[in-house]
Amino acid sequence: MATLHRTIVRPIVTEKSSAAYQERGEYTFEVHPTANKTAIKQAIERLFGVTVTGVWTSQQRGKPRRVGTSAGLRPRWKKAIVTLKSGDSIEIFEG
Repeated sequence: MATLHRTIVRPIVTEKSSAAYQERGEYTFEVHPTANKTAIKQAIERLFGVTVTGVWTSQQRGKPRRVGTSAGLRPRWKKAIVTLKSGDSIEIFEG
């Protein structure tokens, strides 16, 4: 990974992810498909100035999609769930 912003694509803010960080302090991000846990941890720590204690990753499969008469698949993507040290938080999810 060349840059931090290529490793961390975007934060995922949904109703389910909002409940996860309020209850358990877990933050969800879409990451580059080839990013490993170490690269994700380093990118989060450098971008947001927090201490990461755990990283879980999962591959999300592409869902079927139909537009008119043509059918296809949405692209697959990788999701990372990150746990921070107690007392740390990321402001993007708070607002």
